[in-house]
Amino acid sequence: MCGFTGFLGAVEQPEMVLHKMMDRIIHRGPDSAGEFVEGEAALGFRRLSIIGLETGGQPFYSEDGCLVAMVNGEIYNFIELRRTLINKGHVFQTESDCEVILHGYEEYGEGILSKLRGMFAFVIWDRKKKQLFAGRDMFGIKPFYYGQMNNTFFFGSEIKSFLPHPSFQKEFNKEALMPYLSFQYSVLEETFFKGIFKLPPAHYLIHQKGKTTLKRYWAPEFKEKDLQLSHLVEEIDESIQESILSHRISDVKVGSFLSSGVDSSYVASVLKPDQTFTVGFSDENFSEIANAKQLSDELDIENKHSILNADRCFEKLETIQYLMDEPHSDPSIVPLYFLAELAKKDVTVILSGEGADELFGGYEAYDLSAGMKKYQKVRASSGH
Repeated sequence: MCGFTGFLGAVEQPEMVLHKMMDRIIHRGPDSAGEFVEGEAALGFRRLSIIGLETGGQPFYSEDGCLVAMVNGEIYNFIELRRTLINKGHVFQTESDCEVILHGYEEYGEGILSKLRGMFAFVIWDRKKKQLFAGRDMFGIKPFYYGQMNNTFFFGSEIKSFLPHPSFQKEFNKEALMPYLSFQYSVLEETFFKGIFKLPPAHYLIHQKGKTTLKRYWAPEFKEKDLQLSHLVEEIDESIQESILSHRISDVKVGSFLSSGVDSSYVASVLKPDQTFTVGFSDENFSEIANAKQLSDELDIENKHSILNADRCFEKLETIQYLMDEPHSDPSIVPLYFLAELAKKDVTVILSGEGADELFGGYEAYDLSAGMKKYQKVRASSGH
C-alpha cells in the first residue's frame, strides 16, 4: 500500500517530529522507511514492497539531486514510460515502477500526469525553487491530504500522520457534518479536521512561498456510440481482460477477493490466481462463502475464507474507524477489514471487483423506487 507524510515549515528537532509522523502510518508500509529533511522541508515514506523489491526504496532523486520525490501507488504503463525516458537520457536508480514519475516530471513537467496509467499520489520537492508539486490519480484511488496552519504546510497519505506535529491544530469542522449525515460519507474537500483538505481526483497542486494552487489535469468525456449490444459486450470484455493483465504485474504474490457478485467473479475467472479470499457471516442468509467456494472449485483455485460474527465485528469497530481517518457509514468497511486481514497472511497484492456496480447500475439504489415508478405512468402535462 505504501504511504508518505511531511511538512514545510520550521520546527525544533524536525527529524524526531517526522519520525513520529511516519510511525502513525507504519501500517501502510511495514517493509522499509525513507526520509528527506533539509531546511524547511521534511518528507517521510513508509514502503510496502511490490515491484523492485531490493532496489525500490524511496525517496527518489533526480540525476542532479535537485528534485526529491515520494510516491504511493502503482504505474501500470511504467515499462513503456521507462524505456522512453531512458532513450531521452534519463538515468534510473531503482527498478521501481514509481520512479518514472520523477523522471517524467523532469522531462514533461506537469504533462507527465496525462501520460500515467495507474493509481497514485505523489509529492516532488524542488530544492532550488523551494516548490512542492503534488498529484493524485484521475479516480482518486490513492489518498492525499494537505493543509496549512500555524506557518506549516502539511501533506500526506493519512490525516492521522499530522497529529504528532506541534503546529497541527485539532479542530472539528462543523461544516462537514450536515453533508455527511445527508450522503453518509465525507463529501466536502475540507475534511472533518478544519483546515485539512482532500486533493480532488485528477488534480495537482503547487505550493510555494506559502501559496497553494490547485489545477485539474483530466476530465471524463462521454462519447455516445451507436453499436450493437454484442459489439459493446465484446469491447467491454476486451477492456477488462487487458486491464486485469496490466494489474497483475508484480514481484510478489497476487490474489483475488471473491464474493458471489458478478464483478469479483469476473476478475477471478480472468486472473486465475493461486488463491481467492472470502468472508461471510455466521447467519447463512448473509454469507457468500458457498458461492465463492463453488466458483473457486470450478476454476481449480484455492479459496480461503473466514466466518464473522457480531462480536468479532464490534470488537474491531474502533480500529476500523481509526484507519478510515474520517467518519464512514458504509457497513461494508467492516467485512472488508477482515477480508484484507485474511488475505494479508498469504499475498501482498489483491485484485477485486470494486466499481463495477457503479459503472453498470448494479445497485437497487440506481433504479427508481417503487414509490417513484408510478409517476412514469402519469401523462405529461399539456401546459394548461
